[in-house]
Amino acid sequence: MKSFRLKTRFIKGAVTVVAATAACHSLMYAGFAGARESAAANEDDMWAGAFEFLFTMAASWALMPLLLWAGMRVLGETGNAVLVLVGGLVWAVLSGYFTNDIDRAGGHMPVPALVAYVLAGTAVSGAGSPGHSG
Repeated sequence: MKSFRLKTRFIKGAVTVVAATAACHSLMYAGFAGARESAAANEDDMWAGAFEFLFTMAASWALMPLLLWAGMRVLGETGNAVLVLVGGLVWAVLSGYFTNDIDRAGGHMPVPALVAYVLAGTAVSGAGSPGHSG
């Protein structure tokens, strides 16, 4: 029975990590597009678009751990601290590293990086306490 719970937890973790990754990546894509538009509209202002850019980064970094926690809780899993902490920190590093890839017209994070994040998040999702699910 414990094996079944662990497999179910991994599946729930995979679904949660995929959804959270898609949401945060979309947020960054749209937010950076807004920052570019702001910068283009105010070419004379050196800081044009800076607020939008910083707000987008901060929102993405704050949203990822929240979505990971909420997704697992909605799916009935407890003991998600490892997923939330590791997933949030790795997302901050990953999105920070690939900022230039996203911050261009039509830009996205490389698919292998997103897949690696989802696989790592799925693996970490099993680190919780499957005995406490429900």
